[in-house]
Amino acid sequence: MASIDKRPNGGYRARSREHPGGPQQTRQFARKVDAVRFLDGIRGDIAHGLYVDPNGGRTPFREYAERWRAGQLHRPSTATQAETYLRVHAYPTLGRRQLGAIRRSDIQAWVKERTEVLSPGSVELVYRWVATIFKAAVSDRLIAVSPCQRIALPKRDRHEVVPPAVDAVERLVATMPERFRALIVVAAGTGLRQGECFGLTVDRVDFLRRQLRVDR
Repeated sequence: MASIDKRPNGGYRARSREHPGGPQQTRQFARKVDAVRFLDGIRGDIAHGLYVDPNGGRTPFREYAERWRAGQLHRPSTATQAETYLRVHAYPTLGRRQLGAIRRSDIQAWVKERTEVLSPGSVELVYRWVATIFKAAVSDRLIAVSPCQRIALPKRDRHEVVPPAVDAVERLVATMPERFRALIVVAAGTGLRQGECFGLTVDRVDFLRRQLRVDR
């Protein structure tokens, strides 16, 4: 939906909407031919799926991120993680900033600041959440490009994992209360993470096949 109106001052006002009820984009031109070219450009972007809402970039990052979170089909643990990381580590710096006003340099400065309080792995995790939200904003055509491009992340320390010797595990088992001894054996023998060990129950153990099912 587009129109051109002649103004009392002799200029021309071009108005366009991507769809009925959507935001209106208005520009003033001294010549009608420039107004026509402006509308033709918008029509071309819409036809090729390249149109970006001129007002979309004014949306605060936190407002859009919360709408994005509400529409995700995350598992409860993943949803909790996303909410916590964003609320604690992203919103204090980026939350009130408009999507279109956040630059790559802003993201890089924020990542550097987070390295002072988070481990490299946690910095990468919270950055991935922020980058995913900006990618969604691009897909929603609120912004043309994401500022999360060519961002340098802290390097993780790659320490060699040395499993404890069998006799060390046996001594550890002997010193633990009886109810926790199976937990030590399972952790040492399978390499499961702490949360996976805590979530393991007898019905997830196939003793005949010597198999575990890890789904919690």
